Amino acid sequence: MSGLLSIDLPGVDKLRSGKVREVFDLGDCLLIVATDRISAFDVILPDAIPGKGEVLTQLSAFWFQKIQVPNHFITSNVAEFPPALNRFTGLLQGRSMLVRKTDPLPIEWVVRGYLAGSAWKEYQVNGSVSAFQLPANLRQATRLPEVILTPAAKSEHGHDQNISLEDCRKLIGNHVTEQAREFSLEIYEQGSLFARERGIIIADTKFEFGMANGSVILIDECLTPDSSRFWPADQYAPGDSPPSFDKQIVRDYLERSGWNKIPPGPRLPDEILARTSLKYREALERLTFQ
Repeated sequence: MSGLLSIDLPGVDKLRSGKVREVFDLGDCLLIVATDRISAFDVILPDAIPGKGEVLTQLSAFWFQKIQVPNHFITSNVAEFPPALNRFTGLLQGRSMLVRKTDPLPIEWVVRGYLAGSAWKEYQVNGSVSAFQLPANLRQATRLPEVILTPAAKSEHGHDQNISLEDCRKLIGNHVTEQAREFSLEIYEQGSLFARERGIIIADTKFEFGMANGSVILIDECLTPDSSRFWPADQYAPGDSPPSFDKQIVRDYLERSGWNKIPPGPRLPDEILARTSLKYREALERLTFQ
């Protein structure tokens, strides 16, 4: 199956390449282009998920315009892009956006409303998640008594490391920490209520923020299947992990494959690529097309 693994725009300065996105410097703003790359267990895999970059871009653009929190979004309409990008319109259509420049904070802000993923694993060991002690005998996928925030210091190599809010204050200051904390909880609340009306539970998600003109604003992506755990509400039941609208299909396949999670990652069967692509597309359609 085909998909877009890399993007170069001759004559346009590429600032950096992430696991999924390519970032180009346009002088007064940035151009972010989402490829169809997929990573699992912090390894970029050799195959692409067809249409994934379009889903991530269109869903982020949707949320950036909907949520009531300052963010870096300018436009995803290629007709409004600078004339120098006109010759790349076919490539950029649907998978790119112009954003404001910021100084990114070195922290990911993970918001959890349900006991899942790494939080579930940690709870099974010590009855807590990060600094939050939880009631005994909770089951997998249980809705938490209250939404919790578990920040993580970003790492260029390897896994991000969970840190406390006090550590955040030492890194970025009291005011910035408090603003990012409030925004994270506010976005999760807004997004969760909207998604639930469309049959999707947002179990957890992560946000990134940057500084622009002395203010904290949301950057990167927002409430996508890459940054969030989406569950179909009609299949939710505490005690088991519901199927996800994300790359869980890929993770499950890799767990069964015997791969040691050390680069390079293995090739993925067409059937896994197709099923994953459909799940991403379904999330977009449920949230934006109703």
